[in-house]
Amino acid sequence: MSEPTHSINATGLADILERVLDKGIVIAGDIKIQIADIDLLTIKIRLLVCSVDKAMEMGINWWQEDTYLSTKAREKELMQQQETLVARLEKLEAKSNPS
Repeated sequence: MSEPTHSINATGLADILERVLDKGIVIAGDIKIQIADIDLLTIKIRLLVCSVDKAMEMGINWWQEDTYLSTKAREKELMQQQETLVARLEKLEAKSNPS
């Protein structure tokens, strides 16, 4: 006879992770420090765990614009800095060489 399997044993960690990433999970919490009904500090914690595809589907794509996470965003930032510097240099040259 085969051993009966429990639902916990039948569902592996990979299956659970796949479900969470596919559907997404949100964990929310607030920490508030008050003295005499005066708010001194409020921390709002929001955690969303999902796949990149699910995040994109929900319109969340902040990592694409983060210069520390995206080489494209970093290149864009460097190009903007270069354009700003070129414009400043042209302005300085125009002031020093009046025609």
